[in-house]
Amino acid sequence: MFQLGKTIVSEDIIEKDFVCNLSACKGACCIDGEAGAPLEESETKILEDIYPKVKPFLRPVGIKAIEKQGKYITNDFGEFETPLIDGADCAYVFFDKKGTALCAIEEAYNKGIIDWKKPVSCHLYPIRVKEYSEFSAINYNKWHICDDACTLGKELQVPVYKFVKDALIRKFGEDWYMELEKVAKTYTR
Repeated sequence: MFQLGKTIVSEDIIEKDFVCNLSACKGACCIDGEAGAPLEESETKILEDIYPKVKPFLRPVGIKAIEKQGKYITNDFGEFETPLIDGADCAYVFFDKKGTALCAIEEAYNKGIIDWKKPVSCHLYPIRVKEYSEFSAINYNKWHICDDACTLGKELQVPVYKFVKDALIRKFGEDWYMELEKVAKTYTR
């Protein structure tokens, strides 16, 4: 671990390789797991505002889940998350013709309908950020469903921090990312 400003960063984001391989995993991270995507408090307002524009991209079962549970939920720890469909799929998921799980929020963004890409936790994946009162912990989340992404990342020689560069800049700023790159140059691979 090393410190950058008010963040404590795992070396894994420099040492491990990762490039999403949707053709292999079919977007499993959006439909597997036990919880929805973590949300920052500010993102809950965004979800409220954009929902009417995202709704046309949702599956009927997703709309039903959102209308029953809300555009976001609060978990047992008081943290915000996207709602799930029957404890599995994120309610904001739809499937393309190849059966790949995709984000309806990101689809609306890609089509220029909204100007918010998706929750920053999704954009950052496989990095997970845990907020503490004095600092943020930045960790690599190893999940077996992403084994193909690790393999592809290794083939292409793309470390995690480079794969999620835009998301890290979105979350922590360009100056923070430039400092991360300086630290990364001191690591031998």
